Amino acid sequence: MTEAIKNKGWSVVSAGLAINLALGVLYAWSIFKGAIKASIEKGGEGAFQWDIASINDPYAVCCLAFAFSMILAGKCQDKIGPARTALIGGVLVGAGFTMMGFSNSYMAWVMGFGILAGSGFGFGYSAATPPALKWFSPSKTGLIAGIVVAGFGIAPVYIAPLASYLIGVFGIQKSMLFLGIGFTIAVCGLSFLLVNPPKGYVPAEPADPGPLAKLNASKPVVNATVSEMLRNYKFYVLWVAFFIGSGAGLMVIGSVAGLAKKSMGPMAFVAVAIMALGNAGGRVVAGVLSDKIGRRATLFIMLSMQAVMMFVAMAVVNSGSAVLLVLLATFIGFNYGSNLCLFPSFAKDYWGTKNYGLNYGALFTAWGVGGFVMGKVSEMINAQPGGLGKSFMLSGLLLAGGAALTIFLAELKPATAESKAPSQWDEFWSEFKLGLRVFAGLEEERIRVKPEFRVT
Repeated sequence: MTEAIKNKGWSVVSAGLAINLALGVLYAWSIFKGAIKASIEKGGEGAFQWDIASINDPYAVCCLAFAFSMILAGKCQDKIGPARTALIGGVLVGAGFTMMGFSNSYMAWVMGFGILAGSGFGFGYSAATPPALKWFSPSKTGLIAGIVVAGFGIAPVYIAPLASYLIGVFGIQKSMLFLGIGFTIAVCGLSFLLVNPPKGYVPAEPADPGPLAKLNASKPVVNATVSEMLRNYKFYVLWVAFFIGSGAGLMVIGSVAGLAKKSMGPMAFVAVAIMALGNAGGRVVAGVLSDKIGRRATLFIMLSMQAVMMFVAMAVVNSGSAVLLVLLATFIGFNYGSNLCLFPSFAKDYWGTKNYGLNYGALFTAWGVGGFVMGKVSEMINAQPGGLGKSFMLSGLLLAGGAALTIFLAELKPATAESKAPSQWDEFWSEFKLGLRVFAGLEEERIRVKPEFRVT
């Protein structure tokens, strides 16, 4: 491998990271929501005339559009390449923010932030990770995925104070226009740096990739189609776990500025920015950890920790302590961020890179549905007396269940050439029993070659 090839891989990683830094404005929604709420309450000429109960709708719609556009965007990424796909994303985000810049109507914001920007996030996000992963060996899958998606998580560190400043000086609508112009230029310009490796390129393995990498290297090459993926029950186990992990995290991220405002006043954006550091850190740390100890073990740890954080939140949100609230938000952001690194890594490990965009796009729908459903349910619960504590309790219980689901992601021993291919139910039951033995320390994980995935 030449030095030029090596540098090309890292330039793709850097471009993907930078694109996600621009697209991460999604996580600054709580800043926009606070400004819209203040405008509604203040009233007067030019004020937002929304129903206060619908104030979070653009964010909820955005999560859905983001997730489901990933399916189309993933197919585009596989067919026309990452550069053109990211270019489409930049144009859509710019169009959405421009629409919000010229209108403060409810429908304009649902269409602008929810549909257009949400779809743009999906196209840009789906184009950033796949090409980066293709330039590096499987032993670095978690690390590379973590670095690229960390940009999306850390973006509020600069977007939150920037958006607060722009809104304070220019108002909400002009601020959206300025942000839209900036994001369009950044994403479209960086899109041309997203390139796949040349045909036949094989990334070099490090001198000592570690035991997990050696284990993965012994697996057959997998390039499953989306229909093959959907016939495998692991997809549904991962989908439910992703739904729970993302939904619980988004519930907090979308409301953290409002929670912080009670104890931090106008400095509430600091909580958003610090939580973003935890969000980004979780993506990188979980990626590195999953390369060392495995995806399943890392996912179990992260979902379990998030469940504990939700139960702790029940006491913290009523304490009035700004310090405790910021710490809580940081840890919740950290655990939530790990989802956005682990699940793309699972998708590559299980189903390969050939159809990665479409396959991960289908899995990513869990993120959008989780954010939409959990957000709506939490709003309904929060409207009741003591509802906030009940929301955290429900999230904690669901996260504990998600952690338990990881037992079904265990690998099985090799099947002999003469052995009969097991049915999906036989495979499911076998993995359940082996998972129990592995968790009890009675047996180590082993690999089984899946005949239905011997596709090149």
